[in-house]
Amino acid sequence: MRFLPIVTQIFLWTAVYAAAKSGDIAGYSSTDIIAYYLLTMLARAFSSMPGLASGIARQVRDGEIKKFLIQPIDLVSYLLLARIAHKVVYYLVATGPFALVYYLCRDYFPGWPEPTVFVVFVGSLLLSFLLGFFLEASMGMIAFWFLEVTSLLFIYMLFTFFFSGHMFPLDFLPTPWRTYVDFMPFKYMAYFPAAVFLGKIEGDAMWQGLFIQACWVVIFVVACRNMMRAGFNRYSGFGG
Repeated sequence: MRFLPIVTQIFLWTAVYAAAKSGDIAGYSSTDIIAYYLLTMLARAFSSMPGLASGIARQVRDGEIKKFLIQPIDLVSYLLLARIAHKVVYYLVATGPFALVYYLCRDYFPGWPEPTVFVVFVGSLLLSFLLGFFLEASMGMIAFWFLEVTSLLFIYMLFTFFFSGHMFPLDFLPTPWRTYVDFMPFKYMAYFPAAVFLGKIEGDAMWQGLFIQACWVVIFVVACRNMMRAGFNRYSGFGG
């Protein structure tokens, strides 16, 4: 996965150059593209869950998962609280560097959005955290059926990277691909918060998107817990 940030940088500056030459691409000027990329970096700081799925798979494979079967500790709740603590510390450390970067790049942004838009933006960031957590936790639960999930996680990361809008604005996609992506949950992990802040999604579409994002969170909460229960029912461990 190390090559993906390099590909992103190449695509970013290619898009900026093309927008500067032609005026805009799919409604994005060169400054919009830079602002969009900076905002997706913020959104991904909320929605990315490094090591979550692989950690669950490792616990299942090594037998560490049995402690959640014999102790009164809920696996999902424990992982969620641990991830919240991790993110809080991360934000405390990263606030300064993020603030400096956004201050230096302030001319690329159209300014602060209206209060209503800003509330939706913040709400979408919080929902993206929950969506990212429960989606990746669901992927980790697959280890109850397939002990080795590295390949599946690699495919999942590729889908997340491209279809979340982290690499480029999803508005660049031609039809019918854009329609397919709109039915996926990935767009709400990076593209949607950034597009709301930049005013690319407005009015009823903004509230509708926030509602759909919340629905995806509920779907994966239910999926994650059902997979956990089903996995616990089929899990067996041997030895000391």
